[in-house]
Amino acid sequence: MYNREIQLPQVRPIEDGKPIAGTWKHSFEKIDLLDIRRPFGKPYPKVLKDSRIKEWQSFIIQDERFCFTALLSNIKCFRWAQACLFDKESGEKLWFKKILPFSGWRLPQTLSNASIDSRSYGFFFRIHDWLDADTIKIDLDIEATRRRPSFTAHLEYEANEETLDPMAVNLLFSEERNMYAYKLLCPVRGDMVFGGRHISFSSARTAGIFCDNKGYYPYKMRKTLCSGVGFHRGVLFGFSIAENQAKGAFKNNENGLWKEGRLTHLPPVRITQPNGLEADWVIQDMEGMVDLVFTPKEMVRNEINLILTNVEYNILLGYYNGMLITADGEQAPVHKLWGLGEKLYLRV
Repeated sequence: MYNREIQLPQVRPIEDGKPIAGTWKHSFEKIDLLDIRRPFGKPYPKVLKDSRIKEWQSFIIQDERFCFTALLSNIKCFRWAQACLFDKESGEKLWFKKILPFSGWRLPQTLSNASIDSRSYGFFFRIHDWLDADTIKIDLDIEATRRRPSFTAHLEYEANEETLDPMAVNLLFSEERNMYAYKLLCPVRGDMVFGGRHISFSSARTAGIFCDNKGYYPYKMRKTLCSGVGFHRGVLFGFSIAENQAKGAFKNNENGLWKEGRLTHLPPVRITQPNGLEADWVIQDMEGMVDLVFTPKEMVRNEINLILTNVEYNILLGYYNGMLITADGEQAPVHKLWGLGEKLYLRV
């Protein structure tokens, strides 16, 4: 059975100006990658180091009928916000994205109590990371257009790190460059108004995964992510599995399975699309703990082509079938569990 070392809590994943590879069972007090002295081997000024850090926070939330996903990112040469709401019964979909040039803000360096606002014409997005109060809050307001109805959301993750197991990892691309990720599965409550229709989320039926990411990612960044959340027979359940370019994936990676709030660290996986992006995906490992098939039903394409920048970010909504194994050797069947498949290529 796969196992990995879980390190003792510490203030930050950096020591003596260098990143530390590892997995922790708690959020860090501070994540400032500018504390790394020489991420590219030379003592570059902070403004140049900062220009290479990419960071984002993402959310997936769903109950029996609705699946909602949102993202707020700072790529430094531009900022990106997006939101998607999908009605699994009717097939109705709200899709919104906003791209703003240059870096006008930084995401919070702590999850204890910090917030960020993104405002522009017809759009407002606010995230309040407040783990000290066992919550993460999202406020989103999008004005109507000719093609899209108005959308308002107020959502709260019940993010109690004492009763729910988070995952914090620091993975290395080299001895000096790293990526940090924090993930937590928890109940979610809140309300949405979509085109005049009120949607209420109860924490007894609604689950969500919150992700916080920062890194000195490669100039050509590639990542594939699979995630699913929900309540299975009244039990909180979900997983987040990724393939990225970090080294030493067997010792540390960002793959996790949550059942009843308890976290099982999963081994490295291979995610393939043998018949193309919009056909079934196959997600498997070498330890016999992950055997899933993702069947896409809806796809949202994102493409940006500029002189120095190229982005291909495809988000697919669909469902998972298969089997996962917990750390106790217990089988966790997955049957038509809705979630996301994400495939990212970023050159910047």
